[in-house]
Amino acid sequence: MKKLQVSTVLTHTTLSLLLCCAAGIASGATETKGAAILDHPCGKVAAKHMSLVHAGKMEEANKLTTKEMQEQWKAMPAKDRTMMMGMAKDMSESEAQFAANVKANGTLTVDGQTAKLVVKKTTKEASGSSTSTQTQNYQINGNECLISR
Repeated sequence: MKKLQVSTVLTHTTLSLLLCCAAGIASGATETKGAAILDHPCGKVAAKHMSLVHAGKMEEANKLTTKEMQEQWKAMPAKDRTMMMGMAKDMSESEAQFAANVKANGTLTVDGQTAKLVVKKTTKEASGSSTSTQTQNYQINGNECLISR
């Protein structure tokens, strides 16, 4: 009787482990680093969006976002949009700067219809070092990649 109970517990444990491993494999998340990111549809959208924001073209940049984000932007009071545009432009980089940072410090993780771009840059100075991290989420529909929250 004890052998049957131990056997049952081992069988359940083994099946649980196999299912967990299979779920991890089935998720199919892929990671891309460096220059190859800029060849991916999400990398292209990221660079274009940064370029437009840096140029102060928020209405055009907003067209690269999901419908939900576009609706939230339109629903925002004009004074808030103006403030957000100014902050976004001040924090943005030129397309060339952004591309260089993505190539040197970027990781794009794609999991099904979602993606996340993380650009983590460490700066070393005489007084110490600092790290800045930019993170952007995306929704993928076929070959179309749109910025999401």
